[in-house]
Amino acid sequence: MTYRATLYDDRPCELGEGPLWHPERQQLFWFDIAGRRLLSRDGDAPLEWRFDEHHSAAGWVDRDTLLVASETGLWRFDIESGERVLLQRLEEENEATRSNDGRADPMGGFWIGTMGKGAEPGAGAIYRWYRGELRQLMAGISVSNSICFAPDGRTAYFADTPEGRIRRQPLDPEGWPSGEAALFADPGASGLRPDGSVTDAEGTLWNAAWGAGKVTRYGADGQPGLEVTLAGSQSTCPAFGGPEFRTMFVTTAREGLTAPDAGQGCVYAIDLPCAGRPEPRVLLP
Repeated sequence: MTYRATLYDDRPCELGEGPLWHPERQQLFWFDIAGRRLLSRDGDAPLEWRFDEHHSAAGWVDRDTLLVASETGLWRFDIESGERVLLQRLEEENEATRSNDGRADPMGGFWIGTMGKGAEPGAGAIYRWYRGELRQLMAGISVSNSICFAPDGRTAYFADTPEGRIRRQPLDPEGWPSGEAALFADPGASGLRPDGSVTDAEGTLWNAAWGAGKVTRYGADGQPGLEVTLAGSQSTCPAFGGPEFRTMFVTTAREGLTAPDAGQGCVYAIDLPCAGRPEPRVLLP
């Protein structure tokens, strides 16, 4: 079955990414990585914060605070004032890379991937920041994506987009990798390029396909099922939100399109029969 998403916010992003529904504020936040800005809405009023470097992903700390990831670090971000405080340096010495996909895990940690600013092969990595410790988990990543977690916190998912595969990583009780990652789903076999992902309340995974204008639900066996289609062809990442977490928001991008129409790079939304769940709170040390 296929569902069609409608426009939620018409401000075009060069590279929309990192949607986050703040469960206490009942508010969606998302990034325009290339535009170096964070966007949101307060009812019908558009909100925007601008930065001097690329930002790409966030988790929520409390009602007034986000953890945001940039090309040089992880920052405590005050929503009302827009002030940032550095918590952890991240590849600060490497001017060729930036942060990309990231998400909080059920244990209160935060996973963040990096990549080359020109998507150079193998230039990036995936890290976890937990209780003040930053540890590199995977190296040699070209385009880090699809970071999300099973509801019980014992499985992480990730992808290196050019490979076309989503992998499943077992985790120990504290949320650190335990054992080897295995193949979960192979969108690339159908010509799809996996971008951002999120899991729903049942633990099934929804993945945005870059260049295909859709989000596909993959069952526990890694096989595709329900689809959400949208006018923005460069679909980048889904997030669940709304009062009962039955609304899926999807960011898109205009990057690489020679003649983008008005819907490219915007955020879309669709009400679904299945529910997501609140993103975990990031625990600060």
